[in-house]
Amino acid sequence: MFDYLEQLQAFAATGNFTGKGPLCVFLVMTEQVKGQPWPLEPDNFLTEQGGQVLGLGKSAVQAILQRHGITQVLAQEGGRTSRGSIANMREYLAFLNRLHQAGTAINWQMVESFWVDKVRAFFTAKPLRLSIDASQSVRAMVGKLIQQAVLRQREQLGATLVGTLMQHLVGAKLASIQVEGLVHHSANQNDQDPSRTGDFDLGDVSIHVTSSPTESLLLKCLANLEANRRPLIVTLSNGVITAQSLVENIGIADRLDIIDFEQFIATNIHEHSRFNLSVRRTLIQGLIGHYNNLIDTFEGGDGRLKISIA
Repeated sequence: MFDYLEQLQAFAATGNFTGKGPLCVFLVMTEQVKGQPWPLEPDNFLTEQGGQVLGLGKSAVQAILQRHGITQVLAQEGGRTSRGSIANMREYLAFLNRLHQAGTAINWQMVESFWVDKVRAFFTAKPLRLSIDASQSVRAMVGKLIQQAVLRQREQLGATLVGTLMQHLVGAKLASIQVEGLVHHSANQNDQDPSRTGDFDLGDVSIHVTSSPTESLLLKCLANLEANRRPLIVTLSNGVITAQSLVENIGIADRLDIIDFEQFIATNIHEHSRFNLSVRRTLIQGLIGHYNNLIDTFEGGDGRLKISIA
């Protein structure tokens, strides 16, 4: 039989269990299940309404990390608002139950240390790289960032790195032009909140940033229109084609805008640099700096999403 830490490593590799949401869940659940009777019952670890994992939150996560000398904030909500937290909790408890049924004596301190090491790896992951090359178009530079994120996402099943990268680059770009009323959110935070109509709500416009437009997104756009708001979709080039097909099918093609993400970023930089090379370089550096601050604030400093300038 494999050592249970090897089995734990295998479990961590079975899904997207290296993001801040799952790590928050596993840290808190490891703390909560100590001394609990076997088998562990997932329903006992849900809030009264059943919509969140019991005890999951920033303070609980940070208390565990501080015991190991980590002061960086893993997640502002401590994984509480992550859509997959309940499913991750159930999978983790099922795994622990299997270990127990196999007669494994679990050292909870070692299990906690295992997940803490994953948190350290999360904070120190190799960043994406952006090369500011005067011989390349701004759009090409942005496109290469997307390509890196796509490759990284393929290696980590279930990760949403591309969408998160896009959302915060758009947010950083909007911040650079000092749009009034701009509010940022974590990419995992559900925008079905009644107070939100899109990823960004500006004036009468609801901006939706997505790597892959879906019918669900179009329903949000319909809701925007019914509320007399103007939906604007920012997506990748192949997503533009998909979105156009979807809006034509439901007859709202002339009531919303669909913009290519790379073009959105590139055009904005050219306009605000007044087509001056040195100013353009400074703007790009400022954009990346603000983007990295957003990753620190809203994505727990996820090293997989940080961008370094070559």
